[in-house]
Amino acid sequence: MSQAKVDRYKEQKKNRQQEIKKEKQRKVLTRVIGAVVVVAIAVWVGYSGYSVYQSNKGIETVTVNTSGITDYLNGL
Repeated sequence: MSQAKVDRYKEQKKNRQQEIKKEKQRKVLTRVIGAVVVVAIAVWVGYSGYSVYQSNKGIETVTVNTSGITDYLNGL
């Protein structure tokens, strides 16, 4: 091997631990970002589905006849 190749190999060997550490950090960061994106999509789909369910559910109205109470209070 030529001296340039030897010097390059020594430089790569010297920085190998730092490069491995950086690569691990990149992998972890990629996984974390991927997980956040997946969770965000899941929450968005769930919220959208719930909104559609609530809008299709309809509003239930109840009427109460209070004439008996009104008559009682007027009688006092």
